Amino acid sequence: MTTTLCAVRTASFIVFGALFAAGLAQAGPEPADAEVRYRQDMSVCNSGLSHQAAGTCRTEAHNALAEAKRGRLNDESDQYSRNAVRRCAAFQGDERTACEARVFNPSRVDGSVAGGGLLRESVIQIPAR
Repeated sequence: MTTTLCAVRTASFIVFGALFAAGLAQAGPEPADAEVRYRQDMSVCNSGLSHQAAGTCRTEAHNALAEAKRGRLNDESDQYSRNAVRRCAAFQGDERTACEARVFNPSRVDGSVAGGGLLRESVIQIPAR
């Protein structure tokens, strides 16, 4: 299997996961808005300014349009906050407070989404006893 085929399959799984998560959200944009967004996405894909292979970019744009037409694509920013709070719910007490501090008020953020992820750091000073 070639590296390109592996990358496409990996990207497909990532897209499927993102679309599945988006499907759990509330209803998405109006169909006319979805068409405008699709044309914008395709323009970026065709210009070569995307951080993806052109074929992968077009596939993702097409899949996003299909999900938007089904009402299962949502870009609401408050959804990200709700998801972050849910991830922190796995912790209790001070650990949960520290998790929420890293999400909502990090001291430093390194990395990028294109580079594979963001690393959020929060510094908490604890006085000596």
